[in-house]
Amino acid sequence: MTFDRVTVQTVRKDFYYGLNFLNVWNGLNHIAVNPMEYTTLGKTGLKVSRLGLRDSSQSQNRAIALIRQAIDLGVNFLDTAQTYGTEPVVGKAIAGMPRDRLVISTKKTLPSPGRSNPEAEVKKGLEQSLKLLGTDYIDIYHLHGVEPRDYDFARERLMPAMVQLREQGKIRFIGVTEGFVPDPSHQMLQQSLKEDLWDVVMIGFNLLNPSARRTLFPLTMEKRVGVLNMFAVRRALSQADGLRGVVADLLEKGAIPRGSTNGEDLPDFIWRQSGAATLPEAAYRFCRHEPGVDVVLTGTGNPEHLKSNVESILKPPLPKNVLQRLEELFGDVDYLTGN
Repeated sequence: MTFDRVTVQTVRKDFYYGLNFLNVWNGLNHIAVNPMEYTTLGKTGLKVSRLGLRDSSQSQNRAIALIRQAIDLGVNFLDTAQTYGTEPVVGKAIAGMPRDRLVISTKKTLPSPGRSNPEAEVKKGLEQSLKLLGTDYIDIYHLHGVEPRDYDFARERLMPAMVQLREQGKIRFIGVTEGFVPDPSHQMLQQSLKEDLWDVVMIGFNLLNPSARRTLFPLTMEKRVGVLNMFAVRRALSQADGLRGVVADLLEKGAIPRGSTNGEDLPDFIWRQSGAATLPEAAYRFCRHEPGVDVVLTGTGNPEHLKSNVESILKPPLPKNVLQRLEELFGDVDYLTGN
């Protein structure tokens, strides 16, 4: 089956989001069907893939190939940042692709509060990102790693510049990423979400620290703020021994009751009851099907891992008995990150 350029342009927009048309525009003259699932990112109206790719640091050629592989697999949400140093790679990877088929998310490192003109630094950073990414607008521009101590400065000094950039059409939506490692209980977002500053937020959430379920997701869903899920899989959730170590440490500290594990090995229980082939698969499924999560971010640099992560996102929710056990163990934990 082949399609010319005119035919592709006349296909219904909603139908596109179940198919991957980007390789048509790359000159291959065919449609590759992909099973990726899509959703609307809060009140932004952006149609986004359920898995987003956070570009990881590696050789340029490998990184470009990985980004293009992700797009071929149906991923249309690409996340980068000024501090990652990966914006030029993303720009080269997407060169020649139809811009409106992609959602680009990047982040501005916070200027020092002691600088004389931090607003100008935000605007300069945005211009640099536009140039490096090879685009004339950013879909979501975030203030990066905002901690509770940064919040007043971000709100009072940096937000006016962000709003001005949005009014100029250089960014479409304003986002923020929390500093999850120093702020695992989400204090900054608990405060700022009440003030309706953000169109999109990037939140640390995983099966070891699901506290955002209680403290943030009710607010984001009520206010229709888009949610990007980071920290879905970190070191403690990449290998069974890492998870065993976390459970042992929590038991020793009395953070979870001694009898809560029923003497079972938790990774074995998860595998046996969920049918997950790997612990990362279970961790991705946990996040993907959480009400309130729009996009789950993955940062792999391995093509096979990327393919596996896409497959994991598309699998069904974890069984209720597994979710119940995880809630019993970690439901009250708000200080772990998984690192």
